[in-house]
Amino acid sequence: MTALQVAIFYGSTTCYTEMASEKIQTELSRLFNEKNVDAEVEIFDIKEHALNKSTTYDLVIYGISTWDFGELQEDWESTWDDIKTLQLSGKAVALFGLGDQLGYADWFQDALGMLHDELIVLDADIMGYWPNQGYEFTASKALTEDQSFFVGLSLDDENQFDQSDARIAQWCEQLLDEWEHESR
Repeated sequence: MTALQVAIFYGSTTCYTEMASEKIQTELSRLFNEKNVDAEVEIFDIKEHALNKSTTYDLVIYGISTWDFGELQEDWESTWDDIKTLQLSGKAVALFGLGDQLGYADWFQDALGMLHDELIVLDADIMGYWPNQGYEFTASKALTEDQSFFVGLSLDDENQFDQSDARIAQWCEQLLDEWEHESR
């Protein structure tokens, strides 16, 4: 039996998304080890690795940050057209995003929502939706249709850094639960 292959692909300008990726990698590896699941979790900066590499993994996690007034992070912006070429039909995919809910309350996590919209039409099996409680924002493109969840883990290291580690731990546990449920 081969090991479960998990990849985290992120773009990061100020290293916050990179640090979140590393924390997710560490937490998932810890949980897999604790549950005796043979798994390998790798991380890739999309500035250095093509997005199409992500399609070779069993579970793919994409990390993106929202810049200014709902704009994409620069590495994601330069590879945005590549998303449409990804073969993700039936692939387990999870998303996480970073944003500033107070400084940019009208655009909180917009890039996360835009990425979700690109991936959902590729028939990816999106998992890891995250409750929107505990945040203060006005609007977001990253909310589900009923407005009760973000389309992925939402982190705000600008205003809620002290909550990020706990949110990452809880989200990683949620991902494993969803993965185990889907695998049955």
